Amino acid sequence: MLAIKLKRTGKKHQASFRVIVAEKRSKLAGRSTEDLGWLDPKSKKNDLKKDRILYWIKVGAKPTPTVHNLLVKEGIVKAAKIPVHKKPKKAAEAPAPQVAAS
Repeated sequence: MLAIKLKRTGKKHQASFRVIVAEKRSKLAGRSTEDLGWLDPKSKKNDLKKDRILYWIKVGAKPTPTVHNLLVKEGIVKAAKIPVHKKPKKAAEAPAPQVAAS
C-alpha cells in the first residue's frame, strides 16, 4: 500500500522534510516512488506539488495523519484535521464498591 509521508532531511536541530510517496512499510532512508515537495518547519515555508498529490490520492495512496493535517492546512484536501499527538481519553471508570460497615 502506498503512503504519502514525510522524509526527514537536514542537519541536527535543523530539520527539514521531503513529502514523498513510498510503500507504507518501507524504511525512511529507502527508495521513494516520487518526491512531492518539501517542508521547513523552522521558517514555516513549504512547496508542495498540488496536482501530483491529488493524483496519488486519487490512485489510492493514503497520507499519514501528519501529512493529512498539512494538506488540510494548505487547502489541498478539504477535510477535518486528525488529532495526532493527543492521548486517548479514559473511559468513565466505575466507582469502587463500598463495603458496608458492620
